[in-house]
Amino acid sequence: MATVTILIGNTDNKLTQQEWSEFCASVEYVATAYGPVQFSGYSPGSAPWQNACWVIVTDGLEVGLKTRLSMLARYYRQDSIAVIAGTTEFVEAPDAD
Repeated sequence: MATVTILIGNTDNKLTQQEWSEFCASVEYVATAYGPVQFSGYSPGSAPWQNACWVIVTDGLEVGLKTRLSMLARYYRQDSIAVIAGTTEFVEAPDAD
């Protein structure tokens, strides 16, 4: 199992509010196709920028995921979408004495 974090933004204001909303919905749709969303979050509505993040757990299908995200970036006139993929590691608590 891999943990994948997907990050998007609209700090350059290329997208209108409606387009940003559609972009977020499209990225979330693609993310959920590859695994359950463990977390999602957005910048505050009053922030002067727009950012969004999704964290999913997947069975190693990152190549297809990256391809679909790349297509969305192009469609929504974005230079890129950030993807961080890695193996989840649990840090165990020490035994209590």
